[in-house]
Amino acid sequence: MASSLVETMTKADSAQLMRRLLVQYMWPHRWRFAAALVFMGLVAASTAGSAYLMQPMIDGIFAERRSDLLLPISAAILAIFVVKGVSAFSQAYLMNDIGRRIIARMQVQLFRKLMDADLARFHDTASGRLIAHMTYDVGLMFAAVSGAVTAFGKDLLTLLALIGVMVYLDWELFLLGGIAFPIAVYPIIAIGRHMRRLTRISQEQAGDLTSQLSEVFQGIRHVKANNAEDRETKRAGKLIWEISEIRRRTGIVSSIAHPIMETLAGFAIAGVVFYGGYQVINDLRTPGTLFSFITALLLAYEPLKRLTNLNAILQQGFSGAERVFETLDREPTIKDPADAKVLPKVRGGVRFENVWFSYGENIPALLGIDIEVKAGTTVALVGPSGAGKSTILNLIPRFYDTTNGRVLVDGTDIRDVTVGSLRDNLALVSQEITLFNDTVGNNIAYSRPDASQAEIEAAARAAAADEFIRELPDGYDTVVGEHGVRLSGGQRQRLSIARAMLKDAPILLLDEATSALDTKSERQVQAALNELMEGRTTVAIAHRLSTIVRADLIYVLNQGRVVEQGRHGELIARSGLYAKLWAMQTRDDDDGDETLLVAGE
Repeated sequence: MASSLVETMTKADSAQLMRRLLVQYMWPHRWRFAAALVFMGLVAASTAGSAYLMQPMIDGIFAERRSDLLLPISAAILAIFVVKGVSAFSQAYLMNDIGRRIIARMQVQLFRKLMDADLARFHDTASGRLIAHMTYDVGLMFAAVSGAVTAFGKDLLTLLALIGVMVYLDWELFLLGGIAFPIAVYPIIAIGRHMRRLTRISQEQAGDLTSQLSEVFQGIRHVKANNAEDRETKRAGKLIWEISEIRRRTGIVSSIAHPIMETLAGFAIAGVVFYGGYQVINDLRTPGTLFSFITALLLAYEPLKRLTNLNAILQQGFSGAERVFETLDREPTIKDPADAKVLPKVRGGVRFENVWFSYGENIPALLGIDIEVKAGTTVALVGPSGAGKSTILNLIPRFYDTTNGRVLVDGTDIRDVTVGSLRDNLALVSQEITLFNDTVGNNIAYSRPDASQAEIEAAARAAAADEFIRELPDGYDTVVGEHGVRLSGGQRQRLSIARAMLKDAPILLLDEATSALDTKSERQVQAALNELMEGRTTVAIAHRLSTIVRADLIYVLNQGRVVEQGRHGELIARSGLYAKLWAMQTRDDDDGDETLLVAGE
């Protein structure tokens, strides 16, 4: 009962998936499909014609020795093969053209959907699985679509045309030779069901492998530093061999139809030869008729075998379609409300009103936070690891939404404005430096793609980056490599700061903004940051408390709550958590009075 219900649901899901593929992705190419089907019909007709010509060739030329048939039959054979060749090429070209268009459209849609997805989606899903959706799953879907069209076009038409020839030549022999057709149905269905399950497992493992390879390649420096090459090879090898085993099982299941069909074909052809040969011997039919029939029967088993594999291909495609459409149908929680308004250029006041936030049901991060950052001031967030500092920073650009409470910018709830206009008013410099495999200039201009070269260079000079950029092989046109691997950590950070300077937003978010800089570069960049922060609202986090003594206000957090607030001197005088953190960091530091400006973690 349960298995019957599951099977019924699977059939319903498959029908719904195929209908969606047909309507959304194949229908726009209906005229190309129609042309391809015409050429498929010509392939089918020419195949059937070549089988039928065996009868006049054997009986007329070889048995009756009629020379008048040599030229017309030879010309007919030539015409049939020319038509078949041109038609086969045309239908293959059209199907490939349709396929590339469908794949490209679907991949663009997937990428657009992922770009609109919540930040939590990327934190919850391994990057390898997302990449697998874009490549492996889409490929499986197209294989299913093109396989179905080709099968129901060329193969089915060819099979029907050949069946027509066989029925025309001898319907009794057809009944004997065609007995294998209905017998093959049940194993075909069972094979397809098993293929869908194996494909789903294979897709998950492919995503896991892609994620692991990405992690290892990005972290290769740490792998080598810890002599972990053998460990990583063993870990990757285990997953690779698991995938290999699934492929072995998939290969067995997908190939098992062949011996079944060959055995059935053997019985059918043997029966036809025995019965038909008996009739030829007894002059009940001509040798040409029998040879023509056997040729049609042999030709018919090739498209029939491809049709038997169709269900397995479709089930693989449906498995990929389920994952692709799940991504396309998943709506982000961070999105513009229907009546969202555009947030104009703001003064920069930021306020948290009784903000609660949880990353999950059992992972509370903020517990009733009340924070006010007045326009044009610098506020530092301080506290031990896990206190909630980064969470507060992430709520301002709406990377996440509050569980309860409100975040306001210039008195406006940020959930009431468009996400784009909100983020246009923000610039972020993070300890997680993100550079793309592009030129230095384009990386700086990522925050403002329309910026002029002069503006890009001015931002680089303000970030103390212009000097080292001009020393690069191609200056601002130097490609930095994936994740900026061709630059030092300090150089990457200065490009990140230059990007924020170029954006020139009224609200500046600094998360460990100078953590990767040496002392000399830090002082240069800090001087630039001081100028950038003038008249702007700045919310900052940093490890060294020595960098926050000039902040206008310091909020001390612990376990998701604000436990202290005030200026540096006031907090030291209270001898609370901030004073303890300060004492720990400055106990053996002769430079404890250094005043660079950013904020402290």
